[in-house]
Amino acid sequence: MDVDLRHLRNFLAVAEEGGFTAAARRLHLAQPTLTRSIRTLEEALGVRLFDRTTRRTALTDKGRELRSSLVPLLHRLDTALTGLRKGESLRVGFNWGLPEGLSGTAARFGDETGVAVEFVRSDTPLAGLDTGTVDVALLRAEPLPKGLRGVLLCEDTRVAAVPGHWPLAARSRLGWAELADLPLVVNTVSGVTFPAMWPAGRRPTVGAECRNYDEWLEKVAAGLGVGSAPAAAARRHLHPAVRMIPLDDAPVVRAYLAHPSHGAHPQAARFADEAWRAAEALATEGLTAGEQPARGC
Repeated sequence: MDVDLRHLRNFLAVAEEGGFTAAARRLHLAQPTLTRSIRTLEEALGVRLFDRTTRRTALTDKGRELRSSLVPLLHRLDTALTGLRKGESLRVGFNWGLPEGLSGTAARFGDETGVAVEFVRSDTPLAGLDTGTVDVALLRAEPLPKGLRGVLLCEDTRVAAVPGHWPLAARSRLGWAELADLPLVVNTVSGVTFPAMWPAGRRPTVGAECRNYDEWLEKVAAGLGVGSAPAAAARRHLHPAVRMIPLDDAPVVRAYLAHPSHGAHPQAARFADEAWRAAEALATEGLTAGEQPARGC
């Protein structure tokens, strides 16, 4: 018999909910789709599973027999399939600074799926996706490179990183345009600030280059130039010789959770979607009607 597992799960949902409307809502299906699924199952088995009237949907004797047989069978199947995931891991790459809440999402994901999420720091342009050492990566690059797909987790304002011994460090705020007159420390691998972001003819010179966030911070501290980073950096990565100053009129920094468009880990898209939903919930928490969520990092 050509019986699909999906049809059996749909049948159980209708049987447990006592009707097609509630079952369709639970399964996130259109009701006509669910009705066709049950009809296909009945035709494949050659028996009627439900007595349907305009007022109610009730199991037939054959329907009750199938339900009592299916419940333990599907439970054992689900247990076996879940057990296969034990010991499986999903590697999430990052250059520096995970967005707020991502670690909590990873812990919940592991509990729900049995797949452990492992965070891996990788100082490469694509945080390990380019070398194959991770399955998913947090990227602060726009647009996402060809061959990748991802979800926007958050966006952040910028701060200027200024050497603490410079007179400029006494300022409470700086303008984005002001940085064009200063030497810039550029993280060539995982940075988010480059001279080309300013208008042609009014771009900062490069005072120093580096290849990761820690080197970037040390070169700023040494007075080789200023830098720019997401505001979250000021909260998490402090240096006693660097002053983080809010920037006005600066472009935002967007963080994406990305994975390969083809050949990705089977759990990559699911984890990205879970992270997006968690970030959305965090952004809308406490908002009143009409307010727009701010997906801060």
